[in-house]
Amino acid sequence: MRFGSQRRLDDGVLERDFTLGEIPGLLWTPASAPAPLILLGHPGGLRGMYPRLAARARHCAAEGFAAATIELPGGGERPRSATAERARADLRRALDAGGPVDDGIIDRLVLPLVDQAVPEWRAALDALLPLPEIGGPVGYSGGVIGIGVRLAVVEPRISAALLFAGSFVPRALIEQARQVTIPLLVLLQWDDEGNDRQQALDLFDAFGSEEKTLHANTGGHTGVPPFEGDDANRFFARHLR
Repeated sequence: MRFGSQRRLDDGVLERDFTLGEIPGLLWTPASAPAPLILLGHPGGLRGMYPRLAARARHCAAEGFAAATIELPGGGERPRSATAERARADLRRALDAGGPVDDGIIDRLVLPLVDQAVPEWRAALDALLPLPEIGGPVGYSGGVIGIGVRLAVVEPRISAALLFAGSFVPRALIEQARQVTIPLLVLLQWDDEGNDRQQALDLFDAFGSEEKTLHANTGGHTGVPPFEGDDANRFFARHLR
């Protein structure tokens, strides 16, 4: 991990750019370090997602949490996958036609992304946790939900997860969800035009966690109510302190 530029935000949060090998990332730490760490998942494109990611990170910092994120495979300036691009085009055609999305399309789009992204997130944890500003434990917050599911299964350093049910999930990952045992909070936008509501409900039902909570709100993909950020902080405060 190599750190680049840094700046102190007006609320005292320190924001730093870093690269993990060739993967760009961002780290936000509150003044009250060392702090538990929340990994901020997102659909890719750090530059375009920056305003939302920074707002989420600063909300975390207000509760005393550090936050970090990395660019997804194929996102931003990272190399594109021809297979993923074809699958994405097939998905758009299926959605535009108003028909069901074939499982094969979902598998081609999501499974390779999960297979590549999860080891990168784990490598980021390897590099971040030794920093003096980070005190552990670790939470995961966001999407792509398939990445969050796999991380919750294979990464023992993650103690709790807030998952955004806003993307399609391969059936193989729904089966893996039965192995998830950490506390979960799942956000579902009931009218999300790019998501399969029933599939999200099936995934929630499959999770093996004793503590799992579903918050369903009316509205589209980007219409998550602001109060969910406060609920997220309370959820992580219960499990990361």
